[in-house]
Amino acid sequence: MTETVHTPRVFSGIQPTGNLTLGNYLGAVKRFVEMQDSGIETIYCMVDLHAITTWQDPADLKRATRELAAGFIASGLDPAKSILFNQSQVHAHAELAWVFNCVARMGWLNRMTQFKDKAGKNREAASVGLFAYPALMAADILVYHATHVPVGEDQKQHLELTRDIAMKFNNDFKTEFFPLTEPVIEGAATRVMSLRDGTKKMSKSDPSDMSRINLTDDAETIAKKIRKAKTDPDPLPDNLKDLDARPEARNLVNIYAGLSGESAEKVVADHAGAQFGQFKPELADLAVAKLAPISDEMSRLMADVAEIDKLLGLGADRAAAIANPILEKTYDVVGMVRSRQV
Repeated sequence: MTETVHTPRVFSGIQPTGNLTLGNYLGAVKRFVEMQDSGIETIYCMVDLHAITTWQDPADLKRATRELAAGFIASGLDPAKSILFNQSQVHAHAELAWVFNCVARMGWLNRMTQFKDKAGKNREAASVGLFAYPALMAADILVYHATHVPVGEDQKQHLELTRDIAMKFNNDFKTEFFPLTEPVIEGAATRVMSLRDGTKKMSKSDPSDMSRINLTDDAETIAKKIRKAKTDPDPLPDNLKDLDARPEARNLVNIYAGLSGESAEKVVADHAGAQFGQFKPELADLAVAKLAPISDEMSRLMADVAEIDKLLGLGADRAAAIANPILEKTYDVVGMVRSRQV
């Protein structure tokens, strides 16, 4: 079967479950902006349906959804260039997810390492939604026939499942309807680690606020967290290989590279022999210069949530205009009678 050529289109989403961190910014949002500005059609989503796979306080979820939208816009995503919306406003996501629940196999979902990690030892108490999360993620992507998805390493397995679902659907129904979406994993800081433990990913759920930089942090807080970041007593070497056994040092080099746009190799070469007492203030200045304007703009945007809601509604209309015809065609391929189309 010859694969159909699909128009290049990027889709990605982030859960609105708390503060955006530096890890989200360097690993995702910064690259979202770069893709937007490359001329490829870009669709970015606040995946609030995914958020409720674990219980969320309703008021907190609304605030977090708006704050995530503000973070997207403050970081450079333009609602006129990219389609920005929250997932629950476009019903096609949930509808296609049900079709994919019937395509995906239990064995595939049982192998998803993220479910095992999040469910923990008491997996019988986990929600069905948490287990079926990857089928909804596949629907998020394929309801737009997205050809590329920027993802972190921790989501790569889910994207592989998206490709499996697309292939099985195409094979089952003898069609070439869904594209085999390609992951986009690149950049020096695609996986930003904790400022307190270089072996753990920077996370908004970490009990220590000093372990991460939030995009809502002001300039003073950003600088303080960088200055207090865990390091070791040795100076920076002149090559990356010598940092392999020094996770905290390597993490700060990666953060510098991600914020500056330089390669990690160049950062090490430029700062070879420097002690962290010298390197961290330079990194702090860089982080403040790049991130403080985002924090200030987020504060301004959150002062007018009605405007954020309006932008999300307009984005949802644009998203639905793409998704609904693809959903209707999916129903037709499957064999559903559709005398009324929404």
